[in-house]
Amino acid sequence: MPWLSILVPVYNVQPYLRECLTSVIDQLGDDGGVQILLLDDCSTDGSWSLMQKLAQRWPGRLQLLRHERNGGLSMARNTMIDAAQGEYLWFLDSDDKLLAGAIASLRTIVQAHAPDVVLCDFAVWRERERLKHLLRGERHRRSFSGTARRLEHDRCALLAGMLSTGELHAWSKISRRTLWGGDLRFPVGRHFEDMTTMPLMALRAESFYYEPRPWVAYRQRPGSILAGKSLPKALDQSAALRPFTRALQASPCAAHAGLRLALAQQAARSLTGAMRTMCQAGSMEAADELRRNFLDISPLGPEELAHAYLMRGWWLRRQRFLRCFHACP
Repeated sequence: MPWLSILVPVYNVQPYLRECLTSVIDQLGDDGGVQILLLDDCSTDGSWSLMQKLAQRWPGRLQLLRHERNGGLSMARNTMIDAAQGEYLWFLDSDDKLLAGAIASLRTIVQAHAPDVVLCDFAVWRERERLKHLLRGERHRRSFSGTARRLEHDRCALLAGMLSTGELHAWSKISRRTLWGGDLRFPVGRHFEDMTTMPLMALRAESFYYEPRPWVAYRQRPGSILAGKSLPKALDQSAALRPFTRALQASPCAAHAGLRLALAQQAARSLTGAMRTMCQAGSMEAADELRRNFLDISPLGPEELAHAYLMRGWWLRRQRFLRCFHACP
């Protein structure tokens, strides 16, 4: 049985796929315990043909799957979860890449601590990096706020640390395959599927380990799924955490003060981002739905969250949130 399955969904990424897979293959050496699953979701740009060529180039390394009809990113990931055999699952988008040493570092952590979840940082990857990107710290983005390089067993701290940063993407969190048993899958047909799913996964974890080094290079490109804005995306963004909020109510973590604040902050970030799109489109009815989603998700009401911002000296954050909640920014 492989110790790790790397799951790579493929859809019209022919210019990027070779570099993505090379970043994985180059790190394996003689390690035969890594399963690399690729699923073509009915690409129209030659990605499937390239997958077959790469499988011949690296015999026995790549396991190819293909959907008969396009189902979207969530369905592709769900199919690969069902096909995975590794003890751990690592979701890797096919236009991104693993940074050198990532797999070896992960294996060291797994062998020493066997956590349910391993979290890593990431780097933003741009074709043209400018000074403003360096000043933003894009070469090293933190995905977690909390204790680093130590095995932890506090599920509430795991959830609070994930939500505090707002970096809820699947590819910065390697998880035991057993956590995905039952009905835990990515929501088909919805945007911001990571935001919906990863907190639910973490709610099942009993231990975690945070490695504060970038293991993933996250490519910024115009044609990515979330590059463009739309009303459906804005609605999905504002509602993404509703399943987690419902599940949290049955957990002892529901009363955790740090988690309550972190969840409220993430609900506010989602509201702020989605409201910009709604106001640009002039859809006031949809804007009301965004506010209702915030109230359903956030453990803190608008004034309570604004007061928490004020007490921490987060003046600009408070002003931006209140402006978006009560009217268009």
